[in-house]
Amino acid sequence: MDEYEKLREILDQHLAGAPPSKTFDEILRILFTPEEVKVALGMIFAPRGIEEIARAAGVTEEEARQRCESMADKGVVYSREKDGETGYSLLPTIPGIYEFPFMKGEDTPQRLKLAKLWQEYYREAFGDSFAGSSTPISRVIPVEQTVESRAEVLPYERISRMLEKNEFFALTQCGCRVSMKGCDKPLDVCLIFDRTGRYLVERGFAREISREKALEIVQEAEEAGLVHTVNNSQDRLTLICNCCPCCCVVLRGLTQLENPNAFAKSNWVARIDADACTACGQCEDGRCPVDAIKVMEEAAVVDSARCIGCGLCATVCDPGAIAMVPREEPADTPENAVEMGLRIMTEKGKLERFMKLMNR
Repeated sequence: MDEYEKLREILDQHLAGAPPSKTFDEILRILFTPEEVKVALGMIFAPRGIEEIARAAGVTEEEARQRCESMADKGVVYSREKDGETGYSLLPTIPGIYEFPFMKGEDTPQRLKLAKLWQEYYREAFGDSFAGSSTPISRVIPVEQTVESRAEVLPYERISRMLEKNEFFALTQCGCRVSMKGCDKPLDVCLIFDRTGRYLVERGFAREISREKALEIVQEAEEAGLVHTVNNSQDRLTLICNCCPCCCVVLRGLTQLENPNAFAKSNWVARIDADACTACGQCEDGRCPVDAIKVMEEAAVVDSARCIGCGLCATVCDPGAIAMVPREEPADTPENAVEMGLRIMTEKGKLERFMKLMNR
């Protein structure tokens, strides 16, 4: 079997998946040289030392080290230093080898070609593969000011509360918007935390910021009309993607592919006080990312089934006619990342193969 196809099969065992496609084969051949893909086949989705990687790949330790460093510098494998030794691991498709290479914002011919190929792959197979389980990988979190006075709001629905658990904060460009170039929304709004954040800063893909600056970025994203999407677990944030419906891999799963499992909606839904509404259209005009609000002759109307609960409509309603209220059927959010992973892999029929890979 071709080594690039072997790597694709391994990547496909992760949550996000990597379904077969000639387009994805071309992507891998751009991202990994033949020498690098051989070494990548000696990795798993957890950091390994050079000695173990070299033995698994059948190369010398020096060659393994050179190839690993090259791939880590390109953003296609993860690296981490622990106890004086650098370990390397595979990255999934998302978040990973799709976004990271775009985060430096370079408009080289290779990056432009990759952007086109990723768009093709998303339409062909990857978009539905990413959202191919009833438990989504990502979830929407509401604008905090729209729900902060409600007694029902849970800790994991408050970005400010969740950020108290993180220790390292990295800010980088949105790989989706750099790649797609589909709108003029801000680029420098992607937040990555802790271990992955450190890796991106060390390799020049992001810069370290403070917790206070991270909260400022969240506020700026809200003002720009961007939706907060995060990892779909209650325990801690690994990232905050501030998303637009035209470029974002997550939101496009609904806005373009109409996949109901593209992401988990927040536990909140917009409700309009028709008596207070002036039908000004601010909530509809470019603000609702999923076209869930329509302004009629006398008042706006919300399609509750389509509303994702982001709260962006409420923040621009001058009369205060829009309130975020709890959904009748709240989302079943996994308690932690492990539970989320087990659920998704079980639903996608990947669990046994993934465990075999990680134990090899």
